[in-house]
Amino acid sequence: MDAVERGQAFTVTRDGHRIAELIPLRPRRRFLSREEFTATARGALPIDLEAFRADQAAAVDDRTTDPYDR
Repeated sequence: MDAVERGQAFTVTRDGHRIAELIPLRPRRRFLSREEFTATARGALPIDLEAFRADQAAAVDDRTTDPYDR
């Protein structure tokens, strides 16, 4: 467990067959202050709003259909 805590992963086997992996947990996400978020967001790429909306429209089928109509 000490090695896992330090970041090492292990494969568990039974009769030579892999049955599980013992891996360290990812660190929990932490709260970002408004200042940290703002500093991070400054480096983000600008969003093309029209392209974003077009992507959303292409991904969503908003037609209403009767689930019992076959």
